[in-house]
Amino acid sequence: MKKIVVGITGASGTIYGIRLLEALRTTPDVETHLVMSRWAKENLAVEDTGYTESQVKALAGYVYPEQNLGATIASGSFIHDGMVIIPASMKTVASIATGLSENLIARAADVTLKEQRQLIVVPRESPFNQIHLENMLKLSKMGVGVIPPIPAFYNNPKTVNDIVNHTVMKILDHLKIENTVSSRWEGLANARKDAKQK
Repeated sequence: MKKIVVGITGASGTIYGIRLLEALRTTPDVETHLVMSRWAKENLAVEDTGYTESQVKALAGYVYPEQNLGATIASGSFIHDGMVIIPASMKTVASIATGLSENLIARAADVTLKEQRQLIVVPRESPFNQIHLENMLKLSKMGVGVIPPIPAFYNNPKTVNDIVNHTVMKILDHLKIENTVSSRWEGLANARKDAKQK
């Protein structure tokens, strides 16, 4: 049984976190542990995802309040197979980079780092300023996977969901979870062939 911790923060793009939870829910032998920040809940209310807070929470196996620093995932003795912060606000990235465990998401990330487990952040900000870049570089040097939700167009996305799925596929790949969430690059010859058929 794989255990994956998911943190959804207050950056725009709650749909990325939701879609990851959906994909993990349909994956055999995966147990999810979810924390949503206060501002993630606020964004959920204004972004047209089609989900309520209770529906998002229902996608996870376990859910924790962001201020519960006594939760199991706040301890290094809780063994898991990876943590993903999706989307990751610049405040959360800064908090992790400086070791400021101000809430359960940052604390669980801190524990993930100290126990040398896999941590992935999906930073959602544009443009990045120097502070953002330096914080992400610092995390990258510590082995954190930095996967910004940058769309690919070789797969000819038709919907927002297609774009979201491409990022989710990359995250699942890094977690070493087999998936067919999105189409993959199959070489230039195939791409040209597909383009001619269209």
